[in-house]
Amino acid sequence: MRNRFDQQLDRLNIALATMGAHCENAIASAVKALMDTDLPLANQVLETGGRIDRIEREIEELCIRLLLQQQPVAKDLRIISSAMKMITDMERIGDQAADIAEIVTMTKIKPIDAVSLAQMAREVIKMVTDCIESFVKSDLELAKSVCIYDDVVDNLFDKVKSELIEIVRTGKQDAQYALDILMIAKYLERIGDHAVNIAEWVEYSITGSHF
Repeated sequence: MRNRFDQQLDRLNIALATMGAHCENAIASAVKALMDTDLPLANQVLETGGRIDRIEREIEELCIRLLLQQQPVAKDLRIISSAMKMITDMERIGDQAADIAEIVTMTKIKPIDAVSLAQMAREVIKMVTDCIESFVKSDLELAKSVCIYDDVVDNLFDKVKSELIEIVRTGKQDAQYALDILMIAKYLERIGDHAVNIAEWVEYSITGSHF
């Protein structure tokens, strides 16, 4: 019985890693679509949301089966309940990547001057990658590093805002351009917040407490 339960937990880890990979790809593609003004790529990101939603439902069903058909002990219950919380944050990460892609499809912007935006995107993708990996590997230190790293993304968000103020002040771009880029930066910041939430659930699944 326990062997079957462990096999299903392995399936859960694989499904979570797959969902996380889709989220990472959605963020990277959305930002690339922005930088390259690539409308077809932006539309692909919008389609990715459906795949992320399907995986979320599959993980929910697997978690419910684990709870109803097996006899999980306390640590198992923490892993399963944490997974159910984590997929909510991952689904929202997918939504916010889609929000970025939608801005790309609706406006004609090329943020060549907001140089910190690309760096911010890279750091956010790192946070998402690390928080998923920390769950799959039960790596508490990696999960803690995600929470600490959130300060890096927050500082970059402030830097993007300062760059946009200067761009508008010098007349290089108009206010609508600045607003669009600011919204994208805000979506990236929120993705970082969701990565922190996931890392905190990883900590709970391992220790039974939050950071």
